[in-house]
Amino acid sequence: MANDTTPILEMRGITKTFPGVKALSDVTLSVARGEVHAICGENGAGKSTLMKVLSGVYGHGTYEGDIVFEGETCRFRTVRDSEERGIVIIHQELALSPYLSIAENIFLGNERARGGVINWAQTNKQAADLLARVGLSESPDTKIEDIGVGKQQLVEIAKALSKKVKLLILDEPTAALNDEDSAHLLDLIRQLKGQGITSIIISHKLNEIAAIADSTTIIRDGHSIETLDMHGAEPVTEDRIIRSMVGRDLENRYPSHEPTIGDEVLRIANWTVHHPTDHSRVVVDNADLDVRAGEIVGIAGLMGAGRTELAMSIFGRSYGSGISGQLFLHGKPVTLKTVDAAIEHGIAYATEDRKHYGLNLIEDIKRNTSAAKLKRITKGGVVDAAREVIMAEQYRKDMKTKANSVDVVVGKLSGGNQQKVVLAKWLFAEPEVLILDEPTRGIDVGAKYEIYEIINKLADAGKAVIVISSELPELLGICDRIYAMSQGRITGQLPRAEAGQESLMRYMTMEKSGATR
Repeated sequence: MANDTTPILEMRGITKTFPGVKALSDVTLSVARGEVHAICGENGAGKSTLMKVLSGVYGHGTYEGDIVFEGETCRFRTVRDSEERGIVIIHQELALSPYLSIAENIFLGNERARGGVINWAQTNKQAADLLARVGLSESPDTKIEDIGVGKQQLVEIAKALSKKVKLLILDEPTAALNDEDSAHLLDLIRQLKGQGITSIIISHKLNEIAAIADSTTIIRDGHSIETLDMHGAEPVTEDRIIRSMVGRDLENRYPSHEPTIGDEVLRIANWTVHHPTDHSRVVVDNADLDVRAGEIVGIAGLMGAGRTELAMSIFGRSYGSGISGQLFLHGKPVTLKTVDAAIEHGIAYATEDRKHYGLNLIEDIKRNTSAAKLKRITKGGVVDAAREVIMAEQYRKDMKTKANSVDVVVGKLSGGNQQKVVLAKWLFAEPEVLILDEPTRGIDVGAKYEIYEIINKLADAGKAVIVISSELPELLGICDRIYAMSQGRITGQLPRAEAGQESLMRYMTMEKSGATR
């Protein structure tokens, strides 16, 4: 057994190859006992692959190199092998059963039973103790489907604690969380550190890395580049991490853009939307908004402000009930009661949840690209396969999507490249108005820059673009004008030259009585 000064983990010369792709090449990683160790890199750099090697998802024999844990060389052939040593991974896609209770999920595969009979009193008691450790007050018999994503993350950590975890691996743990849930999760990681638990955290949120990490290892194109001491004599800035991640300086994280703004394309007036099941609840309240050709308009707001609900209600009333108000296209009132009608009238909506609603992850790039407007490549009800390939290939090149061909299954692409396929799908539908809901969520800084360039090109082509984002610097960096929402109301709008984080936050936290037209 290793002493306290020996790294709890060393990965030496790890090389992992998939058919036609070397995902990892001679990667080294050393993690000190009791530290929070961050791993950063662009999408597709190999971060998650490295952690899957460590945790036994990719078992011994499928890679080259050595894993040394607590001073012993380990050969994990399965996830259960690594868990028995105290290494537990929480994937970005949470592995919880929505229809089982919290207690059942915590001990799934590790049941508190004797003679094949589960001891429910013991199960619920131990689950309650674990929930208390992670700061979750829910009853152990609450179903997973009845709690939010932030609390589900805490259940995953409670599950890890039940396995006597020594090294906890968290892959993008805050990607789908709001600011409050993210802060709570980071606090919990600090508490676990105080209890002697080592953590490895993969994250694109560099401000979180700066706040919590003791060391940060950079991986680029399957190679380990360097490990930074976050508490060293030289302060580690976000720009310093970015330079190592992308191999170059990003002097400006947002590409420069001079807009050419034309006539009004879309306008809503007195737009009101009620909750789909609770018809008495107003989620969008008397909203007025417009966007012009060549203009990038942002919508800022805290969680629950009604941004996504507003966007989806405009997009063929795909959200809400009792929708009232007027929608104008090029100054003429139109009624769009279905998604098909919205698409036919030139409106596209790229959802914030690309994995569940934006893409078919088991289909290839070309099928996803053509999905929104198949009639462009059909004749007599039959898809012209050759035209589909030519079309998808052109978009792949235009978007700089990293894939060998348009036959690659979308689920195998990195987050940034998946987002490019989402954009390609909607561009193929030939929209005049493109609504982008959290277009860079879960995407690294290098890929974000490429997405911003695509958005600028869309505006330059005369598209009217609406961007919803939880990142105020992003809205300030790419938008020509920004609306703010609070409690379902549009509380104000500011041109780019007058907007700042403080002014937007004032509007975003404004009570209903203070809303401005």
